[in-house]
Amino acid sequence: MGKITPFLWFDNQLEDAVKFYTGVFKDAHVQSINPMTASFVLEGQEFMGLNAGPMFKFNEAISFFVKCETQDEVDYYWNALIADGGSEGQCAWLKDKFGVSWQIVPNALGRYLGDSDRAKANRVMQAMFKMKKIIIADLDAAAAG
Repeated sequence: MGKITPFLWFDNQLEDAVKFYTGVFKDAHVQSINPMTASFVLEGQEFMGLNAGPMFKFNEAISFFVKCETQDEVDYYWNALIADGGSEGQCAWLKDKFGVSWQIVPNALGRYLGDSDRAKANRVMQAMFKMKKIIIADLDAAAAG
């Protein structure tokens, strides 16, 4: 595993969170779990978790960026992560039911926004600003003009 590991502070829902995340991501497993701490891996990224009480809450200053190739993949992660109490945000952002922020981003968005045709990139950006979940077909239409 890498040298840097995200560490997530939960009030008292650590076990539920670990089960949720390892159920959402296909390449996932639990390395260790006890009533106080857990170590788990999602798509090759190790995470640590702690049941530590209500003193601190998650906020949008930190989010996890999920790269997606297809609309099916975007739809899957979007729907899975907002299930059971999560909430949609703007421009690919959402919060899961634990309050953790995620960005579910199709690779097409980065390709379009980095296009050397700045008019095309701007049209795509303006289209993105109107979206919650990113719809690749709508990005394609904006890019085409």
